[in-house]
Amino acid sequence: MYVADSRATQTSADGAVRPPAGRRRGVIAPAVLALGAVSLVTDVSSEMVTAVLPLYLVTGLGLSPLGFGLLDGVYNGFSALVRLVGGHLADRGGGRHKWVAGFGYAVSALCKPLLLVAHSLAPIGLVLAADRTGKGLRTAPRDALISLSSTPEARGRAFGVHRAMDTAGALLGPLVAFLILRATVDGYDAVFTVSFCVAVLGVLVLVLFVPGGRGDGGVAVPGERPTLTAALRLLGRRDLRRITVCALLLGLATVSDSFVYLLLQRRLGVPDRWFALLPLGTAGAFLLLAIPLGRLADRVGRWAVFLGGHGALLVAYTLLLTSWHGTALPYVVLALHGTFYAATDGVLMAAASDGVPEALRSSGLALVQTGQAMARFACSLLFGAAWTVWGDRAALSGAAVALVGCAVFSLTVRPKGTVTTA
Repeated sequence: MYVADSRATQTSADGAVRPPAGRRRGVIAPAVLALGAVSLVTDVSSEMVTAVLPLYLVTGLGLSPLGFGLLDGVYNGFSALVRLVGGHLADRGGGRHKWVAGFGYAVSALCKPLLLVAHSLAPIGLVLAADRTGKGLRTAPRDALISLSSTPEARGRAFGVHRAMDTAGALLGPLVAFLILRATVDGYDAVFTVSFCVAVLGVLVLVLFVPGGRGDGGVAVPGERPTLTAALRLLGRRDLRRITVCALLLGLATVSDSFVYLLLQRRLGVPDRWFALLPLGTAGAFLLLAIPLGRLADRVGRWAVFLGGHGALLVAYTLLLTSWHGTALPYVVLALHGTFYAATDGVLMAAASDGVPEALRSSGLALVQTGQAMARFACSLLFGAAWTVWGDRAALSGAAVALVGCAVFSLTVRPKGTVTTA
């Protein structure tokens, strides 16, 4: 496993990384492929739960849209509270990114069987908070490993490969959940049980096949001492500060996946038994486009691709607001939804990596992820409340208007200039 080249890399005004003359583009490191395998297995587990959770909570337990918005916000935003902790621990441990990530994966795995005994708002909220704590701990160290294992000019492609493998798991998870619901009597309990078993397998893959920290063939990250003060000083870097602010603002206008699927179900009258298949459309588009859009971001500029992904999301919102009820509507909306993730998820991490020194890579990525996760947490709460008070169309209209405003602002303050990787 190798670390990113420490030589300065020139970046054009639009964010495109230009490799030094005569230098061959980096290949995908084995560590990236191993981490992709871990994410694939883990996403089968997590997406099994995510696929049935909205229906389980709203239909099975009778929660209101506001109550679901609160839980969905916890599920998607609580990790923001611990991402900085996970990033700092990984950097402070002398490059022990693998073990911090592994602990996070283990915590999430242990939460799956607890859903079998949680049947009201408070205990379910606690279980989801613990699950997201695990996700928060592992995300920044994992992405730092991907970044440190890749050369700067091929970083978009590396994140694209990882996200494609991750999304393959997201594609399989809802399908497994659908098959379990159709084949069993106590379908939800069976889904939660199988999800736990698969999550344990993911932890084992990480322990056995992902290189670890120093002395274990892992990543050694020389540079300044990784303290909390040094991590927070990263926001003094203009490009990283702009990326963090823009990710936060755009997150405030990003309606959660679960609400998108509920809106589609209400528009089209999708039967409950088919609901778990809706995430397959998003995952399929994400899987097909993650690598091509990652490579495109390396060539034409990561910020342009990132904002283009939000444009796809805006088109999806617009289609959900129209009176069109054609049979193609769910396919088009889900394809656009998947395009949004393919153009933003890994691309944002690749863009943020360019301006963060190696010794603080995990902490720097955690800063961006924290801003985005907190914003999406707030969006879930606001959207659920707006739906409850004014209805789903008014709530989605507000989100669309907010997305336009935030995208225009982000286009204006896009990162510019030369980025030097330490």
